[in-house]
Amino acid sequence: MRNAHIDQFDHIARPAVAIGTDYPDGHWLRPHAHRRAQLLYGATGVMQVATQDGNWVVPPQRAVWIPAGVQHEVRLQGVSTRSLYIEPDAVPAREGCQVVGVSALLRQLLMEAVDLPAEYDPRGRDGALMALLLHEVARMPALPLHIPLPRDARLLLLCRSFLRQPDAHGSPQAWAQRLHMSDRTFSRLFRAQTGMAFSEWRQRACVVLALARLAAGEPVTAIAMDFGYDSPAAFSTMFRRVLGQAPTAYLAG
Repeated sequence: MRNAHIDQFDHIARPAVAIGTDYPDGHWLRPHAHRRAQLLYGATGVMQVATQDGNWVVPPQRAVWIPAGVQHEVRLQGVSTRSLYIEPDAVPAREGCQVVGVSALLRQLLMEAVDLPAEYDPRGRDGALMALLLHEVARMPALPLHIPLPRDARLLLLCRSFLRQPDAHGSPQAWAQRLHMSDRTFSRLFRAQTGMAFSEWRQRACVVLALARLAAGEPVTAIAMDFGYDSPAAFSTMFRRVLGQAPTAYLAG
């Protein structure tokens, strides 16, 4: 189905329902949740997904896994989506939201699935296609494109401020002072709340935030300067350290 709402088909006794939707640039899906798990794939454009646990940026040709019942909001920049709504017990459980890699086979299956009828024949060709699609969903690799957010209100305020204005030179000592903590206490709190060391989180946040701007066509130089890097080369080195590829190569892949 295309440009339909899952609520029309959620009751159908099939393990998965596929829907394709075209969104205008800058569209915002308000906070909501689904009874089924959702695989949200962006054929074009960039998606930014947020829950109370963190932020995810989804570059073109990748997808985000959203577990059943998790409230989330999505901002879409020129995105044509293919969504797969999956019964919670139809594929192995995943821990929380995840940005995931999409294989060439999975991509083609998603493109084909949105043209199937909602009540496809589970014993025919359409049923075999959906069964293979679910097998591929179970194999998706998770990608490090998640910015975890703390539950501690004081620390959350600083993290959200950083996300609004990233600073590559932001120091844990400065954050500790603002929270009236020792460096050691701050480091323990930050890791306990986010699962990451401060420096690791800072680099991850810069990479994930940069991806949305890179996919929109902004030059590496402008992003590097805005984030406080000494040069585009320094930013690219950090980007390669986190994702294994230079910015342009990663987006092209």
